[in-house]
Amino acid sequence: MAKVRATCETCGDVEMTTADVNVQVGLDTGACSYSFRCPECRLMVTKPANERIVGVLMSAGVRTVPWRLPAELQERKSGPPLSPDDLLAFHMALEADPYLSELAGSR
Repeated sequence: MAKVRATCETCGDVEMTTADVNVQVGLDTGACSYSFRCPECRLMVTKPANERIVGVLMSAGVRTVPWRLPAELQERKSGPPLSPDDLLAFHMALEADPYLSELAGSR
């Protein structure tokens, strides 16, 4: 299995195998990135990737994960945007609902 060298913002240069890296390909936008869990600090690292980087990673055997934008982005929005007062009223309505209060207390 091939080795991949990448940079973690916390740990600097790290080395891992191709099984530890994913290439994400945006089917709607064409945007690509790669991600890995740093072998030292265990933080998830995601970085943008151009065609050359994607090609190198894929030829090394890195797994490709296609993704799409959420369908909600295509929904037609109607009505005015929420105001801070709307949000406060919604919060107060949730607090006043005895069923939801019971659920929140059962944690």
